[in-house]
Amino acid sequence: MHIRRPHPTLVSRSSRRPHARPHPHGARAAGVLLAVAALVVSACSTGGSTTSASPAAAPALAALPQATPDTLAAYYGQKLAWRSCGVPGFQCATLKAPLDYTKPEEGDVRLAVARKKATGPGERLGSLLVNPGGPGGSAVGYLQAYAGIGYPAEVRARYDMVAVDPRGVARSEPVECLDGPDMDTYTQTDLTPDDGAEQSALVDSYKKFAEGCGAHSPELLRHVSTVEAARDMDLLRAVLGDERLNYVGASYGTFLGATYAGLFPQRAGRLVLDGAMDPSLPARRLNLDQTAGFETAFKAFARDCVQQPDCPLGTKADKVGDNLKSYFEKLDAQPIPTGDADGRKLGESLATIGVIAAMYDEAAWAQLREALTSAMKEDDGAGLLVLADSYYERDADGRYSNLMFANAAVNCLDLPAAFDTPEEVRDALPAFEKASPVFGEGLAWASLNCAYWPVAATGGPHRIEAAGAAPIVVVGTTRDPATPYRWARALSAQLSSARLLTYEGDGHTAYGRGSDCIDRTINAYLLRGTPPTDRKRCS
Repeated sequence: MHIRRPHPTLVSRSSRRPHARPHPHGARAAGVLLAVAALVVSACSTGGSTTSASPAAAPALAALPQATPDTLAAYYGQKLAWRSCGVPGFQCATLKAPLDYTKPEEGDVRLAVARKKATGPGERLGSLLVNPGGPGGSAVGYLQAYAGIGYPAEVRARYDMVAVDPRGVARSEPVECLDGPDMDTYTQTDLTPDDGAEQSALVDSYKKFAEGCGAHSPELLRHVSTVEAARDMDLLRAVLGDERLNYVGASYGTFLGATYAGLFPQRAGRLVLDGAMDPSLPARRLNLDQTAGFETAFKAFARDCVQQPDCPLGTKADKVGDNLKSYFEKLDAQPIPTGDADGRKLGESLATIGVIAAMYDEAAWAQLREALTSAMKEDDGAGLLVLADSYYERDADGRYSNLMFANAAVNCLDLPAAFDTPEEVRDALPAFEKASPVFGEGLAWASLNCAYWPVAATGGPHRIEAAGAAPIVVVGTTRDPATPYRWARALSAQLSSARLLTYEGDGHTAYGRGSDCIDRTINAYLLRGTPPTDRKRCS
């Protein structure tokens, strides 16, 4: 859903960013260098109108019975065998969950779990589960690279910091689709087809991607939904010995956390949902909203860029978008060298993803200016390629993580496809281009990916009320590119016990991004159980 999508598109994640420090924002998914915390919602939605369905008309997620079914007793009663991870201070284990919760006798899926025990001093508050978003971001990698060492010391002192890679992700029986060379081809496919041949090439790329996923992971693809991942979190909660789940989720991680609260409201403890998604929206609306969110972020970048001495996109903020779009069109006609060992050149698709990647965090804007300057003035596309590769989690040897594979698998199972045919995309182009003159066309075509998925969607738009849950903190950033602020407002209106916390600023998500007000407020909630007043605002 949010923030997702496997093609030159974005993922709805929250754990990746283009600068050096591993962080929860950026992702989805996830690499540290650009944890795309919420790539463009590759979500798949009901075809039809691009207007938002009324949240009141969407069905509400029903809570599961509080009693554990006898058929799941063995799973809830299992013991974790902790072992060294090879990362100092961390332990790892394997959690067993049923592949199909309705037929637990038909097989298991094994999930990777990691923890760093509370360091003290102070009374231990239990476990704090973290998820960086995606879908597809490795929570274990995020814990070991950032949360377990970078969360506030007082939080790490009182909680065992814990993560589980969701089913199909990273270390948890990962979904696989394409090898490195095929992914290189896929990520370079033209996302703004100019004629029938280019449109057919784009459709063929989506079909090949989907066929690869179906061939490599046929059974798993049917059981990587957000609902199933949330049920896995409840298994982990029980196995860890916690009466309630304490949780911090970013970007797509907010959808996962809200789903947990909806299914198990009485077991929801201190939940922080940072960079919130709106579960009541169909995929097409999610994608359209996110397209507008990237335009908002780009305008903020443009205003900043023209004030810098090294801005390569002109001196007038209202012309920056036109200048960048013209440059993308130039790259579409004539890609430029990058010095890449595998011979890849920088075309429009990779350049667009490189720019979008930097929109997740304003700290990456200087890097983006430098990369654009090299590309536009020196015909050197290396800098933008680095940003795009970090987004896709491609390493220097040409290997990709399974981020984009898992991203598509979850999104295409959670919601029906945004578009079923290329003709539907063309009909919707005016709305997407209005939402973002710079990115709209490409993001509209990127929304076609789930149309060819080998497994039918099992989910749909719904409200999450979580009646009876303890106070839940929903965090929204006013100029968030990947999870627009309106989504935080919508989710907080649905959750019966939500407290909306607003960060007036740029970038994706808010916790740990430099706002003392945000950090103090969330820390007080996690450590003392004191939620903020509803609609509190920070800058």
